[in-house]
Amino acid sequence: MRQVLAVVGPTGSGKTALAVAVAEHLDTEIVSADSMQFYRGMEIGTGAPNAEELARVTHHFVGHLEPSEEMSAGAFEISARAVVAELNARGKTAVVVGGSGLYIQALIDGLFDGPGKAPAIRERLEAEAEEHGPEGLYARLEAVDPEYARRIEPGDLRRIVRALEVYEVSGRPISELYLEQEGRSKALDAVQVALDWPRDMLYERIDARVDAMLEAGFVDEVARLIERGYGVHIKRLRSIGYREIAAHLNGECTLDEAVESMKMFTRRYAKRQLTWFRGDSRVHWLKASETAAFHLEQSVQLLQSESKVQA
Repeated sequence: MRQVLAVVGPTGSGKTALAVAVAEHLDTEIVSADSMQFYRGMEIGTGAPNAEELARVTHHFVGHLEPSEEMSAGAFEISARAVVAELNARGKTAVVVGGSGLYIQALIDGLFDGPGKAPAIRERLEAEAEEHGPEGLYARLEAVDPEYARRIEPGDLRRIVRALEVYEVSGRPISELYLEQEGRSKALDAVQVALDWPRDMLYERIDARVDAMLEAGFVDEVARLIERGYGVHIKRLRSIGYREIAAHLNGECTLDEAVESMKMFTRRYAKRQLTWFRGDSRVHWLKASETAAFHLEQSVQLLQSESKVQA
């Protein structure tokens, strides 16, 4: 039995509907790894599961915190892994859903307590890859850390760059550092799936989703948060959507201007999410043009197979 099936990908791609369908089929529960859906009173702007979806399947970590509270990726790793372990003990695979890449990584892989980031080194390596391709960096990784190179794909640029960055900072192969931590944060046995939309169609879905949020009362949701004292100085109201509508309510822009900014920044965020998840060779991309039944069938089949589905 696999421990986790994770439905990942960019905002607006249809993760929630697929996760609910899979969880119902498996008679299991959902662990939300969307870092904004943790907070009460922010259901509309975060695209949280609706009342019907919450009634169909038990969800964990949806609306369980106040906007002023914090849940770091490390704290989420501990709490979410406890839920996964409890479900696994009952013979159930946990369905994880979310677009917050760091929280997904924390849950599935565990947070790596290696050297801190070195932006200058990372930028140099990324520039080298952009100019010459990732092959040279992968060959360098094979020379300094053949064990880790065998564990990743030659085109997995994000992991190649991080491994070389760690080696330059610490002088030690990342595989050695992972081995030291393995007992504390062993990776979960997980399958990851995502719905693959053409970029223009995804952006159309995002724009339509923003319009639907406005129709559902998003402006009133932001106004209520401000009335409760969660002003723009609170981190949650500095997130995409909330900051634009808060600016409108504060008289800094028109509603139309706020909505257009919200759409633009959401599209940019989706682009960053795509970069993150496409950098993980373990994600199985399913053609969004297929039916919901196809997505369900393929997702469930992946739980029984190590091979990738050619979508």
